[in-house]
Formats: sequence, structure tokens, C-alpha cells
Amino acid sequence: MHDSTLISLATCFLIMAALLFALRNQRQKAKRIRKKFHEFEHEEQRMFTFLHDLGQSIETEPSSTGLSKIIVDGIDKVVKARGGAIYFVNHENNFLNPSYISAECPPLIGIPVEIRKKAERDPRALESHLRLSRVSLDEGILGHCLSVNEPIHVRDVKNHPSFRDAFTLYTDDVSALLAPLRHANRDLGVLVVARRHEDGHFTANDYAVFRSAAEQSSFAIGNAKIHREANEKRAMENELKNAREVQRVLLPQQDPVVPGFRISGTNLPARMISGDYYDYIELGTSNFGVVIADVSGKGVPAGLLMAMCRSSLRSVAPGEASPSKVMASINRQLFPDIREDMFISMTYGILNTDAGSITLSRAGHEPALLFRRETGKVEPLRSPGLALGIDSGTVFERVTRDQETILKSGDCLLFYTDGVKEAMDVHEQEFGMTRLSEVFRIAAPLGAETILTRIQEELQHFTGEAPQGDDITLVAIEKR
Repeated sequence: MHDSTLISLATCFLIMAALLFALRNQRQKAKRIRKKFHEFEHEEQRMFTFLHDLGQSIETEPSSTGLSKIIVDGIDKVVKARGGAIYFVNHENNFLNPSYISAECPPLIGIPVEIRKKAERDPRALESHLRLSRVSLDEGILGHCLSVNEPIHVRDVKNHPSFRDAFTLYTDDVSALLAPLRHANRDLGVLVVARRHEDGHFTANDYAVFRSAAEQSSFAIGNAKIHREANEKRAMENELKNAREVQRVLLPQQDPVVPGFRISGTNLPARMISGDYYDYIELGTSNFGVVIADVSGKGVPAGLLMAMCRSSLRSVAPGEASPSKVMASINRQLFPDIREDMFISMTYGILNTDAGSITLSRAGHEPALLFRRETGKVEPLRSPGLALGIDSGTVFERVTRDQETILKSGDCLLFYTDGVKEAMDVHEQEFGMTRLSEVFRIAAPLGAETILTRIQEELQHFTGEAPQGDDITLVAIEKR
């Protein structure tokens, strides 16, 4: 065989070998591509499953911990992490508190030496420490993630700058993906997933997928928070409506029938719960009690104190002819339970139907207005007295006195709370005592019911579109 023929055969063999090698490489490359494609398919499926579960969780409105578990466990599966956690920001004390930490999650915070020593004997010590520890907003990788306000990939947690000069050390070989959770420009917390180095590092694709999942998680947590707050607000409003209904029952349901007198009262709360109070009390054949009171403050605390005051008054009023002694007893009962920043102003009067008189005692309340039909003039009744809840009893009982007034036919009395004279218009001008006295003077000859109607009409005309700033309560007493 010629040398040229041998060379040609060798060349063909080499070419065939090269082609076979190239074909094998192509097959292996195609196999790797198919494997990678299947991995992407599975990753995509895991992502779709995560988003589906997340969407359902928003509809069912789970607890914060329940939603955190769905997010962490779902993302763990998507990026094949060892575990993860969500820490929420407590804006009251500026700490991050763990909402959920998965079972296999490596530590994400520095661990004190004594805890590590305890964990060598009892692994539950480390788990308990992690679940109960709160983290300062500027501490460790969690605080760092919040400060940079963007997702980060920490390849080696123990060597991260945030653990330098820390009081607690980090010694585990862990890599982590972290993302701040924000909604409506407000920090909600930090989401983190982790792998031990033995599991392999996170890839650029893992980081991209995690970043996208974290954005969806922020949206879900923010919306769930809005739903919970809305539900809590609705529940609170329902509770306040129920409380208002209870309070309404505590106020007189109709005007009383008292021989020789016409009496009419009304209460207009500034909020759902009123701190104002008025009441009528049967005291016997010839005596009848009328009271008006104003608890400092507004809302639920004032409403509760008002209810306590009503109960106390009704327990001590029967059988006592002196209004100041009745209020002294109320003061001694309520003083131990009244907050230092609260008090009650009150006017309590006892009508005597035989004598046609009223005996008043005023505990720091607005002076009652008296209209004399004979003169057509209005005068204040300024009996001395101290508001309830300010003094334990000694000073209150020394300065609070009774004042008796004989009423003639056509004379009228007006009890009112300071919400009437302090009502403001859109220019923040007060209704004032002068205007109130004049409206009362004009309306008094027309009777008790008309007095209340005219005052309310004048208040509405005066204040216009301005919101009601304080409770308004009125009681008119007309001597027939």
C-alpha cells in the first residue's frame, strides 16, 4: 500500500474521530441544555405554585405568622434554600421581631457564647433564643438590608462587615439572600433565605427569582395588613356603635312628668361615645332630681367614667335632700378610680314640687342660667363648688355648698355643658355666653322644649360647616 494511501486513511480516521467527538460533545451539551430546561421548568412551576398559594392566602386573610410561613416555605422551595425567615419591624421600639423562622433555617443573627454552649447540651436552647430574640434595626445583616433598602446576596454571612465589632459573634458557614419588605413607602420587615456552604451557593438566577418573589411578598403582606386594619377598624366601629347604644339607654328615653314643672333634655355627642351626661331621678312624693355632668376628655374613657358617675349618683341620691352631700358621696366613691388627668364637673338640683323651689349644688360646672318671667332677665346661679375627682373629699366638702331658689310661674332654668358656649364657627369664633344667654332669654317664654330647639338651631346656624368639637348637652326646666 502506498504511503499516500495510508496517509489518506489516517486523515479520514482522524476526521471521523473528530466528528464523533464533536457529536458526543453536542449530545452532552444538548443533554445539559435539556436538563437545564427541565430545571427552569420545575423552577417556573415552583414559582407559579408559590404565587398561587400567595394569592389564595391574601383572599383567606391569614394571621401575620400564617402568611409569613406561606412566603418563607414557598420561596425556600423555589430557590431550594435550607430555610428562611421573616422579621417584621416594630415601629414602637425600632426593633425587628421574628414572625416566622423555618425549622431548618440556619441562624441569621449573632449568637452569644453562652447560648452556643447551652445548645451543645440542649439544641432547643438555640431554637428558643432565635425565636425570641429581637434585632435592632441597625444590627447584623438584617439591619444592613434595611439600611441599603434593596435585595442583597451575602455569600459568607460570618465575614459580612455588619458582624465586625459585634457583641455577639457569627460563626456558621452560611450564605443568604435578603430583601427589605416595603409597602406604601413604609418599612415592613426583612425576608431572608439561607443555605449552608455544604449545600452550594446561590446562583445569579436564584437571586433574580428571589428578588421577584420578595417584591410579590411585600405586596401580599402590605395588602394583608390593610385588610386586617380595615377589619379591625370595622370591628371597633361596631363595638363603638354597641357602646353608643348602651350609653343611649343610660340617658333618659323621654321627658319626665313632674307636677308643676316641664322638663326637657338632649345630648348631642361630638363622637360616637359621649362624656356628657344628664339624668332624672325620682326621689319621693315631693322631690325630683335633675343632674347634668361633663367628664373631661372625650371618647371611650370619658364614656366609661360617665357610666360610673351615673351608677354612683343613683345609688346615693335616694333619701338625701342635700345635693352637695350627694355629690360628696359620689366624689369619695369615684376619686380612687379616676385618673389624675380626668375630672367630672356636675350640677345637681332637687326640685320640690310642694314649695316650687330648686336646691342646686355645683361641682365645678357651668353656672345654671335662670330666666325670671317677671323681669325678662337672665342671671347665672353661681353656687360654690369643686369638680369631682380633684380632691379626695376634705377640700371638696368644705367648698361645695347648696343654693336654694324659689321659682315662680313662667320662670325657667337652663343646665348646659361647656360644649355649647365653646362651639366654634369656621373662623374659630366661639358661640359664647352672651349669645347663649340671649337665645335663652328670647326662647324661655315659649317653654322648655322650645328653649332646646332654638338653642340647637342657633348653634347650627352659627357653626355652619365647622365640625362639632365637643359634646353638647342641654336640660331646660320650666315652672308652670
